[in-house]
Formats: sequence, structure tokens, C-alpha cells
Amino acid sequence: MTTELKRITTPLADDVTGSLRAGEKVLLSGFIYTARDAAHKRFIETLDAGGELPFDIKGQVIYYCGPAPAPPGKVMGSCGPTTSSRMDVYAPRLISLGLKGMIGKGKRSEKVRDALREHRAVYLGATGGAGALIARTVVAAEVIAYEDLGPEAVMRLEVKDMPLFVINDVHGKDLYLEGVESYRK
Repeated sequence: MTTELKRITTPLADDVTGSLRAGEKVLLSGFIYTARDAAHKRFIETLDAGGELPFDIKGQVIYYCGPAPAPPGKVMGSCGPTTSSRMDVYAPRLISLGLKGMIGKGKRSEKVRDALREHRAVYLGATGGAGALIARTVVAAEVIAYEDLGPEAVMRLEVKDMPLFVINDVHGKDLYLEGVESYRK
């Protein structure tokens, strides 16, 4: 695991995702989209019905979170990551359509890790329990789809220097597995 800090900006391209390694710390800036279970289900239902997603997914990053309402004077309330494995049934299809990054917490399935390698995408980890601190990196936020889902609506966030770790890279490396192995030595 490296201690180097990289700055990356959305949308992500293959050269950027290919340069990232599991264990690296990154600061992400640009636009990202929030989506959790219910929104992912709608994404797939829409695609199955021949429709289009509410945003162009190519090169984009989805953050698995349901932000709290913004307190007075703030852009956003607490916006910590949710458990990513709940989106594993949907993620490979979205990755095949051009999704280049996902942010959440916890391990990903083998199917997701395979899709990341095949389509040169990455899975980034946000620190669970740090939602209030992560919210400080959000400079703008707007609901763009599925407003009826409340906090699980799809939002477009503009972030500046969102602190993350590369968990799964395009080379098949997995920080969770490598971390455990490093302590076994």
C-alpha cells in the first residue's frame, strides 16, 4: 500500500483509472452522482424497458449514499457511504455501460471485481462514520431524478477534494484482501 496522494477529477477516463492502484489515497473533485438500492433498481428497470438513465453514465462516478437534509447555511447534510454489496447485483451492467467509478464501503463481489477489470473502472472507499466531514467537500448539490425516493433520490454533487481510498483497481487488486495478507506476513 502506498502513501502517495493523487488528485483525480471526473469524468474519469481509462488513463486515470489505469493509473490508480489499490491502497492509494485520492482526492476526488468534479461531479458525482448519489444512488442507493432503490435508484439502482429503477436504473435497471429503465434500461430493461428500453429507456435511458437520468444522466449519461459514461466516465461517471456513483456514490452509494443517501444524504441527510442540508442544515441552514450548508450545501448538504451528513453524507456517509452505505454498504456497497447491496448494489452488486446492478453494478456490472452499469459498469459495462461506461460507469468508471463507485464510492462506498465494504467488499465487492467477484462479478463486480471482474467487471472493474474488464471495463477499466475502480471502486473507491469512503470512511464510514465520517459523513459530516465528507459533506464539507460538497460544494453544490441538486436532485436530478427519482425525487419521490426522498434521501435516496439521485443527486448530482459537485465535490472538491473528497478523500477516498482505492479499494479495487483495474489490475484486479483488492485492498481488503491485500491488507489482510500484509498482516499475515
